[in-house]
Amino acid sequence: MKLSATEETLMHHLWSRERAFMKDLLDAYDDPKPAATTVATLLKRMTDKGLIAYREYGNSREYYPLVTRQAYFATHVNGLVKKFFNNSAAQFASFFTTQADLSTEELESLQKIIEEQLRKKKL
Repeated sequence: MKLSATEETLMHHLWSRERAFMKDLLDAYDDPKPAATTVATLLKRMTDKGLIAYREYGNSREYYPLVTRQAYFATHVNGLVKKFFNNSAAQFASFFTTQADLSTEELESLQKIIEEQLRKKKL
């Protein structure tokens, strides 16, 4: 489940709309907008990768994602943990909490999340 940077940008536009025609996707871009042929090529590649699909209405296609934003993000975070942190979530968490300059409130929020997950695991 790998997207290029340009495909990822397009995918974010599609995730935010859930379903969209080519015109809708082009409108989502800031100026200068990419050419319609560029977006069509990206959509074709993403369809071939099995990340999106479409429904045809006459000559128009309505595109929709086959993978959720959360699933895509989880795949990349898990890959990052595996590649850079010896597949250790603890090493990743240690790096993240010491290098991300988190506020006290953010650290407390993370602590609550961890405590909740611990509670669920013990049930």
